Amino acid sequence: MAAMSLLLAAARLFFFFFFFFVGVLSFPVGEETLRAPSCGYESCHATKSNMLNVHLVSHTHDDVGWLKTVDQYFYGDRNDIQHAGVQYILDSVVDQLLKNPDRRFIYVETAFFYRWWKQQSSSMQRTVKQLVNEGRLEFVNGGWCMSDEATTHYSAVIDQMTMGLRFLNETFGPCGRPRVAWHIDPFGHAREHASMFAQMGYDGFFFGRLDYQDRNRRMIEKEQELLWRASDSLTAPMADLFTGILPNGYNPPEGFCWDQSCDDPPIRDDPDLEDYNVDDVVMRFLKIANNQASVYKTNHIIMTMGSDFQYENANLWYKNLDKLIHYVNAQQSNGSMVNVLYSTPSCYLQELHRTNLTWPLKTDDFFPYADSSHDFWTGYFTSRPALKRYERLSNSNLQTCNQLEVLVGPVSRNGPFGEGDSQTMKKAMAVAQHHDAVSGTEKQHVANDYARRLANGWQHCQVLVSNSLAALSGSSAKRIYCDNLNVSVCPLTETSKKFSVNVYNPLARPVTWPVRLPVNGTAYAVSDANGKSVDCKVVPVSRVTQEVRKNRGSAVNELVFQVQAPPLGYSTYSVSRLQDGPPPASTQHRTPTAIQNQYLQVTFDPDTGLLSSLSNLETKQTIKLTQNFYWYNASDGNNSFSNQPSGAYIFRPNSSTPFLISKTAKTETVQTSVVQEVRQWFAPWASQVVRLYTDSRALELEWTVGPLPIDDDLGKEVITRLDTSIKSAETFYTDSNGREVLQRKKDFRPTWHLRQSEPIAGNYYPINSRAFIKDDVDQLTVVTDRSQGGSSLKNGSLEIMLHRRLLYDDVRGVNEPLNETSGIFPEGLVVRGRLLLSLDRPASAADAHRPLAQEVVLQPLLTFTDGDLHPNTRLEFSGLQAALPPAVHLLTLSQWDKDSVLLRLEHQFQSWESKVNSQPVTVNLQKLFSTLELLGVSELNLSANQWKDEMKRFDWTPQTDGKPLLKKFEDPSAWEVTLRPMEIRTFLLRVGLR
Repeated sequence: MAAMSLLLAAARLFFFFFFFFVGVLSFPVGEETLRAPSCGYESCHATKSNMLNVHLVSHTHDDVGWLKTVDQYFYGDRNDIQHAGVQYILDSVVDQLLKNPDRRFIYVETAFFYRWWKQQSSSMQRTVKQLVNEGRLEFVNGGWCMSDEATTHYSAVIDQMTMGLRFLNETFGPCGRPRVAWHIDPFGHAREHASMFAQMGYDGFFFGRLDYQDRNRRMIEKEQELLWRASDSLTAPMADLFTGILPNGYNPPEGFCWDQSCDDPPIRDDPDLEDYNVDDVVMRFLKIANNQASVYKTNHIIMTMGSDFQYENANLWYKNLDKLIHYVNAQQSNGSMVNVLYSTPSCYLQELHRTNLTWPLKTDDFFPYADSSHDFWTGYFTSRPALKRYERLSNSNLQTCNQLEVLVGPVSRNGPFGEGDSQTMKKAMAVAQHHDAVSGTEKQHVANDYARRLANGWQHCQVLVSNSLAALSGSSAKRIYCDNLNVSVCPLTETSKKFSVNVYNPLARPVTWPVRLPVNGTAYAVSDANGKSVDCKVVPVSRVTQEVRKNRGSAVNELVFQVQAPPLGYSTYSVSRLQDGPPPASTQHRTPTAIQNQYLQVTFDPDTGLLSSLSNLETKQTIKLTQNFYWYNASDGNNSFSNQPSGAYIFRPNSSTPFLISKTAKTETVQTSVVQEVRQWFAPWASQVVRLYTDSRALELEWTVGPLPIDDDLGKEVITRLDTSIKSAETFYTDSNGREVLQRKKDFRPTWHLRQSEPIAGNYYPINSRAFIKDDVDQLTVVTDRSQGGSSLKNGSLEIMLHRRLLYDDVRGVNEPLNETSGIFPEGLVVRGRLLLSLDRPASAADAHRPLAQEVVLQPLLTFTDGDLHPNTRLEFSGLQAALPPAVHLLTLSQWDKDSVLLRLEHQFQSWESKVNSQPVTVNLQKLFSTLELLGVSELNLSANQWKDEMKRFDWTPQTDGKPLLKKFEDPSAWEVTLRPMEIRTFLLRVGLR
């Protein structure tokens, strides 16, 4: 063992010098400063141990898009919508900080700061660096944005945090590294976010919003500051995060807002002038401070002095805060026991840590969030479902783009198709994680802007992908991208007699995937990369798809076949149109009694056309299963209990009983050797295809909903509901940001006694990638293709909200009803999506749903080439030497700088989920990649802004048990890394192309 540790030490030393001498160590340490800076915890003002210390935190909350677009907010454009200009805020704050060294300011949104920084002169940049080095300007949170917590996927959150923190690190060095996570505005808080923040090295986490009943209880019991144990798989304290709930959302106490947007009186302190008010201000402040202290645990309290887009004229704030501090502290000579100081969240956190107290432990999450008895913020779990899907698809495309940039090298960025980049897409995806972006809580023109940014990012990535595939295949034939395949549109396949399909698989294991291509021929031949014939069938395009695609395509048929692609690689399929092949499959206008393959059987009720049962033929289990579509009538606010309407944020149905769209479905059936499908039509605006592919262990439900009719003046919230024979005891399970699964119970909260006032909306939870119900024998898992809201409101039932169209604003600031239309759909948005159902024994269900969900998140990318390929074209490629084990997911592979690559490997099972896969797994990094030679490796924290062995966090003691000690696990060798359940490990690899 001693020899091994010497080897490790030598390897690390070699790696250090290797990096140092080739000038790559600018990260993650950041640039050196000439004199030792006194930032962070060293720069905090002194407090008084015998007094109540009031920490004033000067801050601005700058939404990266909401009522205005990101650009409009930065420049201060469209002030007719909202007066806000971020560039002026930063100008003004820096100017005011220089006038008094005691002043402090925190800044959060790196997307804005980055833009502002680029526009500054070198002398201004030096000035700002000095403010940061002295702890007078402090960054908190530090991600590109403040991400939403209900509707985001963990991979995209990690990416956007990494991007923001990297900029701060490379610009300011250690003093730019935030110590505190700060989510003051998101509408409920996910356990997985807390786990990620802990693994990113944050010492604590502060937020502003939690359920009003939860807050009331915590105030009484002084439990507004707690220790959040955010994983049931990672060994404590790895995912432990100290969490503080701010006293006033993120606003100043009443009467103490001195921004130009407020109308509270300034401090008038000249006794010779009229309206002298110092005594009144001091008395009111002392009363507020003492009241606040009575519901917190220590002799330190925090006050947020700022709000949305404040400090555009920072002089107003600071002039009055200087006076407030002076006059309140002057009362100490008269016996006052209150001490006020300029502070930051990290300085406040440090004082709490120094108290050495024990803290209440929390192991669940903070969903759902209600701010009053009829105001549950559970509508946004589904709001803007098309944008939510586009964001998820964009993430998949970005990961493919990142991977190919690494596997191919510089020619990917500059090749036969021109200059491409991944950075534009990274920034667009980072902005889309904001809590008014993918959440669906922005104005329509802002939602359009987020989508436009993603589309623009994808254009840049397409050039990179085309260059990469040209380099790998040896063919520079033009590559076509068909982004509308979900509505059967692809001009090339519709017209071409011969073309090839390149299938790139971003997963680190082989994948089998169904391909459906719009065609106008009636018979085709398909061959794989080895020239072997592939079973394929031509089926007619459904009437619903023809209606949805409008005039964007004209294919009458779809060519369907299964493809296989190697890990982190591609396979190429050749497609030829046949002159006299068999006719396309016909549609039968009747409901089949059953469709089945070797794994699953699905039965239908011939009288209703609806599903009636689902069987797993391998495990010999069968459940009753019916499924239908319903809509809740959205409250318009004219109600004796409350005037709260349903809107972009709030879900408030008028009744607990949803309306059934139709008791029966009109059906037609297509049955082939590749796919069997039952097409169900419920209404002109609601239809579905129940689809079973030959090699699939999951049943696909492809739903199409919209335009939701509103000519009856009723807002509609459409759900699909699965009713089964599973004895689920009003318990169901949902994932947290696509990772760990949490148990949910109807009308129940684990940490307080719930008084339920909204029996539907108060039981809705976010579903990011899956939800399931189970009993001792059966588990039905539903994998979703985007974030949605859902619930189980009765035994054996699972409902998922698919689409919402509302006629009233819900009075939470967006000032616009959620009534989506577009140029293509002027009558109202049509949305299409997929649910994948699997039936398994509970003990082995995760072995199926974990890889299935990853397949939906990182789906194969299809590119098309017209005509014959050159005979020397390389038709198959894998970037890995071998597939990764089933428990391991390759989460990140992206270019870091010229010679180094960021790699994240993840154990994708929870510790209790699987007999087979919930075990530690070891991966040899040197035997990972086929095109890369590894020259050095060093481990980073999750956000890649600290070396892992240098990451030290505050330790906290829970009330219930002793202080957990961080366990250090040894890897077998420098190149072999062991992953334990739910562990993500992040590495900086120095590489050369083979």
